[in-house]
Amino acid sequence: MRGVVLRGIAASPGVVVGTARVIGDAKNAFRRKHIHVSKVEEEVKRLYEGVELARAQIVEVSESMQEAAGHEPAAILGAYVAMLTDPLLLARVEGKIRTDLICAEWAVVASSEEILRLFDRNASSAQADTYLLERRHDVEFVSDRIVRALTGRGNRPLAHFTVPTVIIARDLSPADTAGMAKEPVLAFVTEIGTKTSHTAIMARALELPAVVGLNDALTMIRTGDTVIVDGLRGEVIVNPNAIALEEARVRSARHMEFSRDLLSSRHERGATRCGVPVSLKANIELPAEAVLALDQGAEGVGLYRTEFIYIDRFTMPPEEEQYELYRSVVETMAPRPVTLRTFDIGGDKFVSTFQLPAEMNPALGLRAVRLALRRPDVFLTQLRAMVRASAHGDVRIMIPMIASLTELHDVRLLIARATAEVDAAGHARAKHIPVGIMIEVPAAVMLADVFAKHADFFSIGTNDLVQYTLAVDRTNQSLAPLATPFHPAILRMLDVVLRSAEKHNRPVSLCGAMASDPIAALLLVGLGFRELSMESAAVPEIKAALHRFTVEECRDVATLALACEETAAIEELLALSFASRIHDILTGASGERAT
Repeated sequence: MRGVVLRGIAASPGVVVGTARVIGDAKNAFRRKHIHVSKVEEEVKRLYEGVELARAQIVEVSESMQEAAGHEPAAILGAYVAMLTDPLLLARVEGKIRTDLICAEWAVVASSEEILRLFDRNASSAQADTYLLERRHDVEFVSDRIVRALTGRGNRPLAHFTVPTVIIARDLSPADTAGMAKEPVLAFVTEIGTKTSHTAIMARALELPAVVGLNDALTMIRTGDTVIVDGLRGEVIVNPNAIALEEARVRSARHMEFSRDLLSSRHERGATRCGVPVSLKANIELPAEAVLALDQGAEGVGLYRTEFIYIDRFTMPPEEEQYELYRSVVETMAPRPVTLRTFDIGGDKFVSTFQLPAEMNPALGLRAVRLALRRPDVFLTQLRAMVRASAHGDVRIMIPMIASLTELHDVRLLIARATAEVDAAGHARAKHIPVGIMIEVPAAVMLADVFAKHADFFSIGTNDLVQYTLAVDRTNQSLAPLATPFHPAILRMLDVVLRSAEKHNRPVSLCGAMASDPIAALLLVGLGFRELSMESAAVPEIKAALHRFTVEECRDVATLALACEETAAIEELLALSFASRIHDILTGASGERAT
């Protein structure tokens, strides 16, 4: 099969040419056998010995990974250590050994398959968002590690490679990718995963190109095939011809040169060509990402998602644990500001700690601030930890999904109570902690002039704002073209929020995916934004794009865009106005820059 182009999700940038190596999983690497009733206790003992061995192996890999690629991958692996000792999982496995009289490996795989079917039943295709899919992968990973320990495969890498190799797999666990850190691996290609899945995070940490979510990878690619992995376009070409190979090698060299050029100026301040400062901050989820954000030149953290603290556990995270996590981020970024967003959990965001009931329409259900106010005991614990973290740097607290002034008032009362409890306990804190809201539902836009009197700052979350304004499920791939931030209604909403905040001298940031798009960022500056928050890796690109345009140029384009009546007209305007001068940034390739 020659020249076949397979398309997936661009998860980690770069372009490479290499030899494919298809890797299987552990679930079919053992013989399924029944045991005699007299061997039950022996098999149960084997199970728990295997679990302990798997735990020790992950700890070992985590420690080595921390040295090789930083804290973020190690933090991911650490979460699995707790999952391995989940009593619900182990009780299910042990029960199968005793009841079905099957070997431990078989019992582990059968139990994990039952749990995965529960995930499938609890999520329709429209509701199975990125977060839920990643939790599904976590269960598969834990099962795989236990089976490996039981079969003696343990910490041995999936394979040793003597030549530069492209790994092709259904999925790769963090331990798998960590175990191959010293192997001559060029890139990763997996059938499942998303831009925020663990394979993508680990690939970026190891600075290897990756394409994930490529459904037919194992069907179309064979070990020994020559493949081009394009982590910029999300493409894999199987057995390419000579012309495609040469083009890939040229693109790879250009991308490497371009990346070096961007990184060389990443610590310059964000500003337009005419010198107007634009603060570029990072969106992060794991504490270790703060170091990556600094390395990319971020001027603070504009959005720290705290949901990860609540995942893969069956007890609520205590105050002290949360405080230490927030403190680590604040101290890493100091004196730069850190905006801590209170948990945005519920609805379509599955988190085991809350045991939330299924909902017919989860996107409009019990989530974010609604859940926080319904569970003040949990909310107060998080707020106390955030207030305490303010003693170590510039901390702001941000509330998601606010739709009414009553909600903001209720939250402020709880923050006041949490502050009093921190004082009573004798802990240090900042004298004043700004409290802001996320603008991500139409109601908040329409009340922006009211909220500006009571909130210290605004941060616009365009991902949800687009979904709720345009009535488009952002997880529905067939409707993806409709979920655009360049819709005239969205631009007008952004303008309304900016004008309302300006009247009351309130700072406004934008932290949705829109901020990571160079063309969109230029439009946002033209609309009046002077603070954008984005994925860390996008900071150098946005900084470079801003350096090529004056505020006046951006403002002229924004004025024309606001007058457009159709999305297509706005997109055409932006392409004609901006694209030619940032072509290298858009394509990820070096070239002569327009001035």
